[in-house]
Amino acid sequence: MKVSQPPIVIKTISELMRRMYMPKPLHPLVAVVNYDITKIILENVGRSFLIDFYKVSFKKDFKGRVKYGQGYYDFEEGGLAFLAPNQLVTMTGDESSYEGYTLYFHSDLIRNYPLAKNIDRYGFFAYAVNESLFLSEKEKKVITFLFESIVAELGNNTDAFSQDVLVSQIELLLNHSNRFYNRQFLTRKAVHHDLIVQMDTYLANRFADQAHGIPTVFEVAAHLHVSPRYLTDMLKSLTGKSTQQHIHDRLIEKTKVLLSTTRLTIAEIAYQIGFEHPQSFNKLFKRWTNLSPNDFRKSFN
Repeated sequence: MKVSQPPIVIKTISELMRRMYMPKPLHPLVAVVNYDITKIILENVGRSFLIDFYKVSFKKDFKGRVKYGQGYYDFEEGGLAFLAPNQLVTMTGDESSYEGYTLYFHSDLIRNYPLAKNIDRYGFFAYAVNESLFLSEKEKKVITFLFESIVAELGNNTDAFSQDVLVSQIELLLNHSNRFYNRQFLTRKAVHHDLIVQMDTYLANRFADQAHGIPTVFEVAAHLHVSPRYLTDMLKSLTGKSTQQHIHDRLIEKTKVLLSTTRLTIAEIAYQIGFEHPQSFNKLFKRWTNLSPNDFRKSFN
């Protein structure tokens, strides 16, 4: 029986380049690999690396299925994929998948910049691999220019402005990625509408099953086979509300029906929709409607 090898923990970009037999990075905290000029050596095929920095992969033309992070990503005609620090990267043996550019940047690069505080707003670093960004031809040209700009800056002599420029270029890349993701949410609206319908059906069934309590964002996302952050970003783009807000919306709608059509007590209704304590239910209902459950029932009558 073959024993799987533990992942190799990589703390620095220089160490990763060395283990992958690539040229030493021009900057210790950021590197760009251009696979048009850098050929990969497949000595570590099948090995997993736990990398302690950000990774952005841009495939310009590749079509196929690629191991990325802890899953697989089906590229249609290129696209962007993102990984946050402390994620697994498994080296594939498919030479054709090493195409386009890969950007690595360490959190130390941005530590003293506003980007360090704002990095969490780029939710795509938490997306699953099947939620990567597909790009139009026009968008590919923009992303290509941004990668080439970072490469050009890395090739300049280091001076007092080098890090400022690199951080601003990376931030511009991330801002464009946010913009293109928003476009993807809108252009795939029909697909996402089906996802919302599935979510509403799941929530209706869950609220009818008091034994399991109120569904969490993670439970809803798992049922829909999407990452929690992708689901929230998609919903905000299309409806203006997060997943948590959507859950509460459906819960309040269900509660209003019970308050207006049954003689159940407030405590019985709270228990029926998954609350253990009526006081928590009362607070939530009042926060969303500006009325207590009793006042709503009286006003309806």
